[in-house]
Amino acid sequence: MSRFFKTPFTLSTVAAIFLVAFILGVLVSRLFAPATLRAGVTNAPASSKRVDVIVKATDSQFWQAMLAGAQAAGKDWGVQVGLFGATSEADIADQTRLVENSISRNVDAIVLAPSSSQALNGVITRARNQNISVITVDTRATVPSDGFIGTDNEKAGAQAADRLGELLQKKGINSGQILIESSVAGIQSLSDRDRGFENQLKVRFPGLQITAHRYNNNDTATALSQTNDVISANSSLVGIYADNNVSADGVAQSLQENKAQDRIVAIGFDSDPQELTALKNGTLKAIVVQNPYYFGYQGVLAAAMHAQGKFTPPALDPGAVLVDASNMNTPDIQKLLNPPTTKGGS
Repeated sequence: MSRFFKTPFTLSTVAAIFLVAFILGVLVSRLFAPATLRAGVTNAPASSKRVDVIVKATDSQFWQAMLAGAQAAGKDWGVQVGLFGATSEADIADQTRLVENSISRNVDAIVLAPSSSQALNGVITRARNQNISVITVDTRATVPSDGFIGTDNEKAGAQAADRLGELLQKKGINSGQILIESSVAGIQSLSDRDRGFENQLKVRFPGLQITAHRYNNNDTATALSQTNDVISANSSLVGIYADNNVSADGVAQSLQENKAQDRIVAIGFDSDPQELTALKNGTLKAIVVQNPYYFGYQGVLAAAMHAQGKFTPPALDPGAVLVDASNMNTPDIQKLLNPPTTKGGS
């Protein structure tokens, strides 16, 4: 797995190493400190800091894992953490309301997974103008924030294209049509993910042509219906790329209903119980898995540090891992596939 995390030593890399070293140092000191000193974490400088964590929605394992990571960081570092999420990933107004609520409570920092790369710009800027630190995660905003934690989605999308093309080549297929089943239009992380997939497909597998790109508004039933339509209309469809877990769930259901899982190679993104079932039975041939627990944990840590005026790296990327039947049961992969989860408020 180490090949997924090789990174040149840029300034941001050095900053990330510094942060990891700082964390390890504090954890070791706490581990070997007397119990009376360890108990003092509740009186640490960070214990007076209030950090609100706001995800896109609370209705999926991905965001619940991120909230669990944030909750754990709060307990480990004595930070007062509030957990919140919109009613759905498409409800930008609801997420905006949650950020405005955090601003009105005058919290010290906000960890935000923006539902839109632009629509949250106003409240992000307003929060920072009121000296509230804002760490964005998963999706970058197009206005400045105080740090970003997330996957290099272009690289992750390229990983998916590599695996899909290689699996088709093994079947003797070098040409045919590909469907991209996507969640929501206009989300930077998804746009980067899809662009990485498309560009890599053109470079390595020029005979594979993207015949359709559908958006399901992060709804499994819509993804199912859209995939059914494309399968019915395109007899030469040979592959499908689903760019998040909800999309992959709909694709997997469609392939099973159409008994097309052996004919069409499907690659998914992220993980949830439905995807894992589809991976085990071969309906999905692979999934690209991120680390949302890390997003939440490091997001709270970075937010609390920045709120105290300490240096935080401008960006951290835990990388993405390609998971298939050959490695899904290994201990490290199992930790990614089955992270702790919790559900925030609204």
